[in-house]
Amino acid sequence: MDFLLYLKLGWQHIISIEAWDHILFIIVLSVIYRLVEWRKVLILVTAFTLGHALTLVLSVLDLIRFSDKWVEFLIPCTIMATALANLFQRDFSTKALRANYFLALGFGLIHGMGFANAIRFTLAREQNLGWSLFGFNLGLEFGQIFVVLLVLLLTGVITGRFGLKRSWWVYGVSGVVFAIALQMAFERHPF
Repeated sequence: MDFLLYLKLGWQHIISIEAWDHILFIIVLSVIYRLVEWRKVLILVTAFTLGHALTLVLSVLDLIRFSDKWVEFLIPCTIMATALANLFQRDFSTKALRANYFLALGFGLIHGMGFANAIRFTLAREQNLGWSLFGFNLGLEFGQIFVVLLVLLLTGVITGRFGLKRSWWVYGVSGVVFAIALQMAFERHPF
């Protein structure tokens, strides 16, 4: 069944080591939250999936098309922007973190273009496009939730059990992710 095939493909799109850039984005997006805030993170991840799904659908229907080189460059730029937002965050209150939902949705649009260019022709040939896209996005969501849970659990251990200040943990992880994304951006620059 196509649905199960695409569900697995969506899961692998996030969990695979080749998806390192998506994993970094999910890490830096969710590191500012605690396990008790899992509902907020679930909404955040779903916003990312919606943005991702939108560009995937528009690309498969050939309504939009972007240069692979630019998309692959913009993906690490979204990671750096999210890491910078974390680095300049002084207050981890719900009100202070509201902008993250818009970041997740907007950056999901860019990340979706990266995969859309690779899978456009496969999905376009599918007779049951709706179920295939739904399966892929559901797998993507499950993969992201898995990564988020790992990040939230690790955050809890590091800040709770080992007593590291939450801000130090957020700034440390965000700084490391920023550095990795900066290197990716230099490697992928289209000019």
